[in-house]
Amino acid sequence: MIDDVEELLEEIGFDDETSVLTHRQAQVLALRERDVSQADIADALGTSRANVSSIESSARENLEKARETVAFAEALRAPVRVRVPAGTDLYDVPQQVYDACDEQGVKVDHTAPDLMKIVSDAAGSAVRGRQISTPLIVGVTSDGMVRVRHQDRSSEQGNR
Repeated sequence: MIDDVEELLEEIGFDDETSVLTHRQAQVLALRERDVSQADIADALGTSRANVSSIESSARENLEKARETVAFAEALRAPVRVRVPAGTDLYDVPQQVYDACDEQGVKVDHTAPDLMKIVSDAAGSAVRGRQISTPLIVGVTSDGMVRVRHQDRSSEQGNR
């Protein structure tokens, strides 16, 4: 099991010198992504299930921090940022995005229904029915990539 994970880590180019994950965290995540139980991982690594749980939790937290850092960097680069206040109808968001993109000369290759789905999916609980319940920032990069961030907390999603 561990040899297979080591081969996988090597194959996908894991480098613990440049990664936000430790080698052990990468091992645990690789095994968990293959539906190996924490107890089985603990046996294979010669440690406790509680330790594996802690390693997995730390790894997932590190990944979320890395995602947030990337989202922040993308937000800095995005020439279009639309602030969507709480109470806004989801159906009004595409036109707001199109107008802001037109002002900046940025092309968005999404129909209004597609944009509503991207915003709704990315915003999660910040959209209730058709209403935005938590302020959002919709960013559009110069190549048309749409990113959605909760304005009052560090959360990011979008289309890839």
